[in-house]
Amino acid sequence: MRKTDPNVPVKPTVQVIERMFALIDVLASREEPVSLKEISERTGLHPSTTHRILNDLATGRFVDRPEAGSYRLGMRLLELGNLVKGRLNVRDAALAPMRELHRQIQQPVNLSMRQGDEIVYIERAFSERSGMQVVRAIGGRAPLHLTSVGKLFLSDDDPQRVRAYATRTGLSGHTRNSITQLPVLERELSKARQYGIARDNEELELGVRCMAAGIHDDQGKLVAGLSISAPADRIDESWLPKLQATANEISAALGHRPVATP
Repeated sequence: MRKTDPNVPVKPTVQVIERMFALIDVLASREEPVSLKEISERTGLHPSTTHRILNDLATGRFVDRPEAGSYRLGMRLLELGNLVKGRLNVRDAALAPMRELHRQIQQPVNLSMRQGDEIVYIERAFSERSGMQVVRAIGGRAPLHLTSVGKLFLSDDDPQRVRAYATRTGLSGHTRNSITQLPVLERELSKARQYGIARDNEELELGVRCMAAGIHDDQGKLVAGLSISAPADRIDESWLPKLQATANEISAALGHRPVATP
């Protein structure tokens, strides 16, 4: 079997991807915009090829064109970088407390974040030796309005953004319990704002109920949610204070300090 030298970078198998990486590296090497001519010369690509790839990158907001014939890195890279940074920080802070919560309740504990109109599960704590349990796949996605964590994020939005979400998604349902009417969703979000927790009552999947508490960063921003998923007939309200305490512990590790109420 052929061994790979770790000191030699592996090239992408698709040529256009390799060229795209080369263009981004050139733009990353300079703070100011770079001319098409210089980018072409430094990458060794023909100007027409350089121009075509840069235009495609600009369409995806990975590259900006501050003026005709010059380019710089785009804001989409900043957005993605912040998302990765936040995800890694949250996961690092959350993993040990999640495992301790799982030890206490013997049910799966999920960590998820918002991406657009969905949540994505980024970490979990569970035991393969446990009996019947609801385990969410890392990388799995679900609509905001059908999940407990998703409702927390929607409750953090202003009413106009919630209405826009409802219009975009149509509030489609997965089960007979799914919330598909905006007034019903708005009442649910109002409760989430009031109590700081949210629930999924067999709305994403029949036979499964969830409860969730929010995780906040040092700026007070809601960055993730911690949830417990269990068979509907096994959900236990005594888990709720433990869930909230664990979410607060993770928030504190991220630098969050609750605002004292007078």
